[in-house]
Amino acid sequence: MALTPELYDTPASRLDSFVAQWLQPSREWKEEVLEAVRTLEQFLREQHFHGQRGLDQEVRVLKVVKVGSFGNGTVLRNTTEVELVVFLSCFHSFQEEAEYHRSVLSLMRKKLWSCQDLLDLRLEELRVAQGVPDALVFTIQTWGTAEPITVTMVPAYKALGPSGPNSRPHPEVYESLIEANGYPGNFSPSFSELQRNFVKHRPTKLKSLLRLVKHWYLQRARDIQVTVEQWGYPDLILTVNPYELIRQVKEKIRWRRGYSGVQRLSFQEPDGKRQLLSSHCSLAYYGIFSNTCICLLETISPEIQVFVMNPDGGSHAYAIDPNSSILGLKQQIEDKQGLPMRQQQLEFRGQVLQDWLGLGSYGVQDSNTLVLSKKKARGTPFLPS
Repeated sequence: MALTPELYDTPASRLDSFVAQWLQPSREWKEEVLEAVRTLEQFLREQHFHGQRGLDQEVRVLKVVKVGSFGNGTVLRNTTEVELVVFLSCFHSFQEEAEYHRSVLSLMRKKLWSCQDLLDLRLEELRVAQGVPDALVFTIQTWGTAEPITVTMVPAYKALGPSGPNSRPHPEVYESLIEANGYPGNFSPSFSELQRNFVKHRPTKLKSLLRLVKHWYLQRARDIQVTVEQWGYPDLILTVNPYELIRQVKEKIRWRRGYSGVQRLSFQEPDGKRQLLSSHCSLAYYGIFSNTCICLLETISPEIQVFVMNPDGGSHAYAIDPNSSILGLKQQIEDKQGLPMRQQQLEFRGQVLQDWLGLGSYGVQDSNTLVLSKKKARGTPFLPS
């Protein structure tokens, strides 16, 4: 197979040819992928899912919509990821979707395993993937070339009326969306037809531009090496795409190390403040695009994580019960850094912390930073981070 030439070496006058030759899929290849997807769509439309876990009614599929690049006509050549939104009769509001979303996913998962046509397509790796929102993810194969296709399927509330190129939702739809007060992005699939149509009915030139942007993005978003440091354990080396969610990085760590507690990942830039990495963000969100080190702390409820900043500007993370005494935290610092407890002075918001009082007495909460300094006394020299 010929290698795709560098986009940067292609003059503007040749971009249309570049898209047609290297990025746009062939009609035969696209049809083969869609044939496998149609088998799945037909199965869904024919199914009546009976109630489970609070669903006291028959669940019918109202509509199946291809979204993402396959739906809007901007798919790249050799892309084998298909996204489907399944509108169901059991959702009469955004609130009901939020309440029954997980139950419906479980029900659909069981039904998919019973479809012989999908088993003939080598249905594998069927699982519920956590995300915004949660979705069913699995692989099937094309009939002819047996090429694997990754399918992401999301059940949704059909909030919009008839869909068309110029259709607009009624204002009441947005009012009910606001009243639902859901997590940002949870109800996005309900508006997927609007998102799809916005691109689908645009000129070919715009779609070619989108393909070029996607291609450039994939070339730029190269994997990086992330070293996960945890006190008392050897370093863990992971290969990560900067645009993967931190939640996915935690899943890799959990799989490699077998953790069951809550993972806290933190990152510190040179001469910067240590910050907690949010599960819903990516490394790219924090400006991390090259090889880096992150700190892992595993906490078990009701433990919290606190950062302790050293005199040299470095910091360490500690897991501790919020009801523990300051002396208990100092013991951890001595164990980890070698500075005897009697030589430690901890401050929080300008106040020196007394050994016999608890963290809660000073209002110390999860992810707060305490400042460590060395008392003027002879003893073991302070070990910098």
